[in-house]
Amino acid sequence: MLRHMRTTIRLSDSLLKAAKKKAAEDGRTLTSIVEEGLKVVLAEPKSGRRARVEVPVLSTSGRVLPGIDLTRSADLEDLMDGL
Repeated sequence: MLRHMRTTIRLSDSLLKAAKKKAAEDGRTLTSIVEEGLKVVLAEPKSGRRARVEVPVLSTSGRVLPGIDLTRSADLEDLMDGL
């Protein structure tokens, strides 16, 4: 018996829009699109180290830019998405 779990994921607006469009075009559910994508990624051989992300800092003080809270993962994700 297969068990299904509910979870919440955060996607960029553009990615969600594209995924919903693809699901509608293929007559599939958004869930099936997400599951297929996860299966593809999980089947890939491990590629080693991830690319390093540089956090922009003020050159005068060496501190992070105003508005970036390093303790909030959402802020960090937004920053990385913009790079």
